Amino acid sequence: VQLQASGGGLVQAGGSLRLSCAASGRTFSNYAMAWFRQAPGKEREFVAAISWSGSTPYADSVKGRFTISRDNAKNTVYLQMNSLNPEDTAIYYCAARTFTVRSDPAEYGHWGQGTQVTVSS
Repeated sequence: VQLQASGGGLVQAGGSLRLSCAASGRTFSNYAMAWFRQAPGKEREFVAAISWSGSTPYADSVKGRFTISRDNAKNTVYLQMNSLNPEDTAIYYCAARTFTVRSDPAEYGHWGQGTQVTVSS
């Protein structure tokens, strides 16, 4: 599966953005999809994921602010980000693996190119 992330940009603290990740392939519904992020000088970290069955784990740092969802008819996964703060500034990557979600990026074999999110204070 090939992934194409979009929707990043510059936003003020307290604002919102919605990221999208479009996937190619006919078996999108069998994939668990995830969002990771990587800030300068830091390791890539788990943000949220959604399994093929709809379970949605989140990182503690984004719970209550971010919402992951998927539209299998459009082969697309979304990340709605609200109440953004400067600590959310990073490159956001979408990733895919079959069926079950994991929070370790090493468990994902398919990655999008990343989209920059910058939150100004």
